[in-house]
Amino acid sequence: MTGHHQDRLARIAELVPPGSRVLDLGCGNGALLALLRDQRQCTGYGVEIDDTHVLECVQRGVNVLQRNLEDGLSIFDDGSFDVVLQLDSLQNLRNTEAMLRETARVGRIGIVSFPNFAHWPHRLSVLRGRMPVSKSLPYQWYDTPNIRVTTFKDFDTLARQNGLRVLESFGLDPQGDEIRRWPNLRASTAVFKFEKKA
Repeated sequence: MTGHHQDRLARIAELVPPGSRVLDLGCGNGALLALLRDQRQCTGYGVEIDDTHVLECVQRGVNVLQRNLEDGLSIFDDGSFDVVLQLDSLQNLRNTEAMLRETARVGRIGIVSFPNFAHWPHRLSVLRGRMPVSKSLPYQWYDTPNIRVTTFKDFDTLARQNGLRVLESFGLDPQGDEIRRWPNLRASTAVFKFEKKA
């Protein structure tokens, strides 16, 4: 794991209250759940479809359910978790809006991150007539797992349209440093913490 990736995970982990019951959707190799368990005394589960990642989670001692997120979260009751994480997976789903609502249903707090398509180098690529390829969007247009691309501002609008209250939002640059000023332009990754409005 690179230092920048570790810094990014540590920054996102700070958004999770200590002792929380956490559900990590698209948890990858379980690194964030292990960090939350070891440093913030959190418990919970990861959901992951990839066989290799599921094995890595098990090797880390992370509870993981092998499940396709496209099937939804109907196996979880309302308010089952304090925090539901969805890092770098929302843009890979066909029904993004439904999954966002499900995240808010099963968790008291939701935290999402995704590549910010409005980051200035991406804009420059499009102005030059090419689809962007970068650290946060590392694939060519023809082999990307991203079904959706979005921007910091677009997600903020979507969250509010779906009855979510944004508690905190900021960007991260490619090195994992936090960006609060002009994140739609300056951030390669967007991070949002939200809750369902009462």
